[in-house]
Amino acid sequence: MAGIYIHIPYCRAKCYYCDFFSTPRTDTVAATLDGIVAEYACRRQELASHPVSTVYFGGGTPSSLPSSALARICDAIPMGGACERTIEVNPDDVTAKNAGEWLGMGFNRVSMGIQSLNDDELRSVGRRHSAAEAITALSTLRDAGFDNISADLIYGLPGQTPASWETSLRRLLDTGITHLSAYSLSYEPGTRLTAMLAAGRITPVDDDTVAQMYHILCRIASDAGFEHYEISNFARPEMRSRHNSAYWTSTPYLGLGPGAHSLAADGTRRASPANIARWLRDGAQIDAETDVDRLNDRIITGLRTSDGLDLSTFHPDEAEALLGRAARFLRSGKLEYAGGVLSIPEKHWIVSDGIMCELLA
Repeated sequence: MAGIYIHIPYCRAKCYYCDFFSTPRTDTVAATLDGIVAEYACRRQELASHPVSTVYFGGGTPSSLPSSALARICDAIPMGGACERTIEVNPDDVTAKNAGEWLGMGFNRVSMGIQSLNDDELRSVGRRHSAAEAITALSTLRDAGFDNISADLIYGLPGQTPASWETSLRRLLDTGITHLSAYSLSYEPGTRLTAMLAAGRITPVDDDTVAQMYHILCRIASDAGFEHYEISNFARPEMRSRHNSAYWTSTPYLGLGPGAHSLAADGTRRASPANIARWLRDGAQIDAETDVDRLNDRIITGLRTSDGLDLSTFHPDEAEALLGRAARFLRSGKLEYAGGVLSIPEKHWIVSDGIMCELLA
């Protein structure tokens, strides 16, 4: 099996926390669409004989482009055989007309960035929609025929409290979404939010409160029938994101567009420049990896999931060395080892970065 990821680098405006490659300029749209189509034709052999099972339009904000532009790509890339076909959307782009056209193009899953259902919190990070508009957009998608809808939330937003976080979470889960991605806010270099923090214009939520929000998330999502299958991802039964799950199991995928990454069937990783002109000129470049790099990739991606790391798939020497590095975490309960599988318990995922750093070869 294999996946295709298509990076649409256009947004109407950049949210204050976002460090993904995007631009509000639309004068390059035609060239970018032509480039994605040409790139697929040139690089599809990287997937070898693996059938495409998932297609994911991300960005940026794919829904910010007119349906005719998205159809240009859909017509050139075979989506019909894929069981999961996702488009990322913003609430303010969702209309009955757009939703019907997305469904008609073959998309059967929508991932919507909501981030909060508190208007003050939304304004604090530059979101363009209101809480009410987000709720309406979810209803519009369901009415159009989408029955697989994922939504994103962020905890640790400026001014957010455990109580306001719980309210957003409960209100969103009550809408009937099938999948939830919930992220702890990070202050990335070069973002407007980080500049605001440095200027003293906002006060970050302290670590203890963020941890409290995480535990609220785990409890409420579980009570609502969601499986916590990856650090930031929750799903109703049988509704895991198949595309994202493939990233964590090293399934081959082809990344198209500026800023996209790929993993070829032969294990080669490639990265495209996060610049439209350079991507059009140079294309994707091989990202040289050593055996140690590949081992560390497996450790990090595997320990992000509830499935953990099956050490029987490792070389015996690598498995023995990894268990040696893991020994103190096993004694403290921050790691578990059972049936040949090494995993981080859910309650400790909030500090997983620190654990995983100590396990790298």
